[in-house]
Amino acid sequence: MKDEHYMDEFLLSETRKKLDPTPEEMLRIIFDYAAKIANERNLDNLLMLMRDMGRELIVADRCTVWLMDTHKNQLWTKVAHGVDEIRIGSDSGLVGYSVSTGQPVFIDDAYTNEQFRQVLETGALTVDRQTGYRTKALMVIPFRNNEGEIMGAYQAVNKMTEAEQFSQKDLEYLTLAASYAGKSLESALLLQEIEETQKEIIFTMGEIGESRSKETGNHVKRVAEYSYLIALSLGMGQEEAELLKMASPMHDIGKVAIPDAVLKKPGKLTDEEFEIMKSHTTIGYGLLKNSKRTIIKTAAIVASQHHEKWNGRGYPSGLKGTDIHIYGRITAIADVFDALGSDRVYKKAWELERILNLFREETGQHFDPKVVQAFMDQLPKILKIKEEYRDELLG
Repeated sequence: MKDEHYMDEFLLSETRKKLDPTPEEMLRIIFDYAAKIANERNLDNLLMLMRDMGRELIVADRCTVWLMDTHKNQLWTKVAHGVDEIRIGSDSGLVGYSVSTGQPVFIDDAYTNEQFRQVLETGALTVDRQTGYRTKALMVIPFRNNEGEIMGAYQAVNKMTEAEQFSQKDLEYLTLAASYAGKSLESALLLQEIEETQKEIIFTMGEIGESRSKETGNHVKRVAEYSYLIALSLGMGQEEAELLKMASPMHDIGKVAIPDAVLKKPGKLTDEEFEIMKSHTTIGYGLLKNSKRTIIKTAAIVASQHHEKWNGRGYPSGLKGTDIHIYGRITAIADVFDALGSDRVYKKAWELERILNLFREETGQHFDPKVVQAFMDQLPKILKIKEEYRDELLG
């Protein structure tokens, strides 16, 4: 009881430090966020802007933006304060109630409310007991797309003023925030769907190229994951590392045009056959180079340069050192590691130490020394991925 009393007193003292925005401050908040929201297409960033805009407009302690996932019949959020992605059933909790009925929910005090007592006991009050947080006022407001369909909801917790309760004005302000963000949110969701479709197509096409060599599609998954880890280890930003991860499965797409007699030959290739095999890099580049999509343009670089060597003795262009794009240098070591460590029609998998010894020998020759070091730094995680996505030769 003492701890609960202390928490109540703490929250009360905090609320007295804040006031509702004046009309001038309200306009500033709206104009500042409206400009940012109008220009934002990244879904995660947009949700964070919506969250922060709502919180400032109504002076809430916490504000969360929930979105409907109609395919899974769930509500989800990535941007609750201090919390990773959360998913709940579309009819679960106060948010589910608001979304399913289309009505806002107002609760002045979660600990005395009777109408939603059962829902609160399985939600906010349980979390309070686990964390020591004190939920008092709650407000949930559904928001709609241009067709009038409910696409999600704002959830606000604890009014941080002396009133300690959300008002009709707060409802109007939060509804205003949703109307400002609605069109941008729809555009971001559409863009995300397009990118997910592109990603699926890329993996599928990469798997087609690999299946002609009688390996399963897990090779392209492993190379993608390895490339991502190496890129991060080199200091590449999260967004760019994700881009390489999405594009790298296309590194061998040019193999679709290599004759079976060469591609599936179990023995050593003749010089003439090897020249045919090498052409998969230029073929892949030719297939991808004319796209205006960032992912496909990145895939074109990877397809063309993943067999170039740091010493200039690779193919198809004999590029040397940093003339080889960093995407090509990263994918090169990821591809070689996976190829050597996997059974193929023409060889058995190498032991790990043998591969690592080769990488040490080829540092500064085949591979960029910095990329080799990044690979070594990520080796424990890379080995976990290798195990997770292990495969066997197809019959």
